[in-house]
Amino acid sequence: MRLILLLLLLPGFTFAAPLVPPPGFIQPLPHTAKGKCLPLPAPWTGSLVFRSKYEGSDSARATLNPEAEKAFRAQTQAITDFERGISEMVWRYKQSGDVNTRNCILAGFNRWASAGALTSKETNHTGRAMRKWALATLATSWLELELTPQDSPQGARWISQLADRVVTDWDGLPLTKTNNHSYWAAWSVMAAAVATDRRDLFDWSLKEYRIAASQIDENGILPNEQKRGPRAVAYHHYALEPLVMIASFAGANQLDIVQENHGALPRLAQYVLTQDKTHVAWLEPWCSTVKCDSVTLALRDDHRPLKNRRLGGQLTLIYAQ
Repeated sequence: MRLILLLLLLPGFTFAAPLVPPPGFIQPLPHTAKGKCLPLPAPWTGSLVFRSKYEGSDSARATLNPEAEKAFRAQTQAITDFERGISEMVWRYKQSGDVNTRNCILAGFNRWASAGALTSKETNHTGRAMRKWALATLATSWLELELTPQDSPQGARWISQLADRVVTDWDGLPLTKTNNHSYWAAWSVMAAAVATDRRDLFDWSLKEYRIAASQIDENGILPNEQKRGPRAVAYHHYALEPLVMIASFAGANQLDIVQENHGALPRLAQYVLTQDKTHVAWLEPWCSTVKCDSVTLALRDDHRPLKNRRLGGQLTLIYAQ
């Protein structure tokens, strides 16, 4: 207590405010649906070594391998089903208030957490990708339920541990290998940072965001995504999604990073919009972060409701305030 009082008396001393998500993540919703407890797969405790759907492709990695993709989906089905089940139940709970649904989600978290699921150090690139995608879903679900360590000490430790693993997986890559995967890692860690109120994770995510912003050229193009040949546009879009979410979360914590590198993110957003007007879930967080023009708003509205479980689930319900 004496130390705290002394610190408070120091000139300019302040405690860092708790990290928060954008308000829509925790805003109560009308109870217009029914809850449901969904069956969840057993915890994935094996190695994170999976086949790539681009197995055998050239350096552009633009050619799908149907046999390898089928194997990948079979190998990772338990992880994907866990993500989907948790995400669906979160939104059933938020729109129903059903206590049994919430208890079912907590039981799922606790079972996977106590088993140390997804924490294997035996990984390959595809396995590390699966870990950070799963973390994005789980950390945003944790936030949307407004869970605390008191609700699930195991779950809170697990989210934190997964985030540490993701940082280890993706930190310090050379620029030639820093692409959409790094941005998704940064987004998943940002969500986990807010869920666990860890400034070290928050700062790491910002570091990775700034690396991404530095890669966006004057035309809004990411060179490492442009290398993907016929899939370049799809991967620009895929790179944009997590960067927009990081900007949204940073803004919720009074930090404007949109204009870094002379407005790099708006350049990327504009480039993607000129190329792809079909996959626009990212417009919900984007148009809540910046002032969108009427044409962009109309495009967003035409595609509502917008959803993406790894960006937070029901994005229209989150951002259409």
